[in-house]
Amino acid sequence: MPEVKHPSTHPQLPPTTEDDRVSWLRLLRSRRVGPSTFHRLMAEHGSAAAALAALPEIARAAGVADYAVCPEAVAQAELRAGGNAGAQFITHENPNYPNTLRDLPDAPPVLWIIGDIAVLDRPMIALVGARNASSLGTRMAKSLAIDLASAGYVIVSGLARGIDTAAHLASLATGTLAVMAGGVDVIYPVDNTRLAQDMLQTGLRLSEQPIGLVPQARHFPARNRLISGLAQAVVVVEAATKSGSLITARTALDQGREVMAVPGHPIDARASGCNMLIRDGAILVRNAADVIEALPARPPGPAQHRMPIAPPDPAPPPEPNLRGVAALHEQILNRLGPSPLAEDQLIRDLAAPAQNVAPALVHLELEGRITRQPGGLLSRLR
Repeated sequence: MPEVKHPSTHPQLPPTTEDDRVSWLRLLRSRRVGPSTFHRLMAEHGSAAAALAALPEIARAAGVADYAVCPEAVAQAELRAGGNAGAQFITHENPNYPNTLRDLPDAPPVLWIIGDIAVLDRPMIALVGARNASSLGTRMAKSLAIDLASAGYVIVSGLARGIDTAAHLASLATGTLAVMAGGVDVIYPVDNTRLAQDMLQTGLRLSEQPIGLVPQARHFPARNRLISGLAQAVVVVEAATKSGSLITARTALDQGREVMAVPGHPIDARASGCNMLIRDGAILVRNAADVIEALPARPPGPAQHRMPIAPPDPAPPPEPNLRGVAALHEQILNRLGPSPLAEDQLIRDLAAPAQNVAPALVHLELEGRITRQPGGLLSRLR
């Protein structure tokens, strides 16, 4: 199991009661608290309730005077709505949580799923591509999905039109997984409603977003990191030079997943992204055999769910003084710009202890001066 990348000074306590689940949701849904900040707060405080209690003071220290955590009623309403929708609430510490996501630095603290949870125990391949897919691209997606599903793989995609739809339809009988950009109960596009219902017989739908959330453009890059994170490999069937599928491919590379692409005609704009990926080192795919050959000889058996073992508490680092904190904030902001930078690279550039940089990043994020992007990337807002 790869090393878990969010630092821990306390073992995270899984929610065991309704109050605990409400606290987890309140913390996650609080303003400017994304997955990475959630994990840091949990690592520092040991429980969601303790992190919630500390969050207003952390925000005040970051210069946000009017900060308020997510109200309890909002979290309770989301839990009720999830139950009414037939969705299951899975936290990062739940044994059913997918191990492939658990080890990501921006692993979703909470997932909502609807369907057959056993699908999460099986190996997965992601098939993604153009919404305005060509007839040839659609046929290729269906062929790959059928053959990979017959070999034991679950097909993961995003329920979009075109390649996604073709991949899901071709693997309905064996189990397919749709990662949703909005709430797990909100079908987008609407014309895939029947498909979304049918896949629940042998597959499932999954989302990290609140129940009932209608997806917006900013939600799709975050969704794409889950598509690649769940899978052993991402196969791009058709994609233009600037497309969401290439975002998924880049995220897959950051996550250590295999990236593969189906080649296309050089003058077909829908194939330009795939051809570019192959030029840059992606594995060329002609059929399912090419995909399987690049992976272990046989699909692994059901994942053995592992609960993370917390290391002994390290000695706490010395408390930096206010002048030192301000200087560190300035150094971080000077290093960051509009172009994303990997957090690990930032820490190396600063030559500062990670234990000091982590809370500084939380402060700057709560202050609205930096933002996090999928794949552990940071950029400056102002």
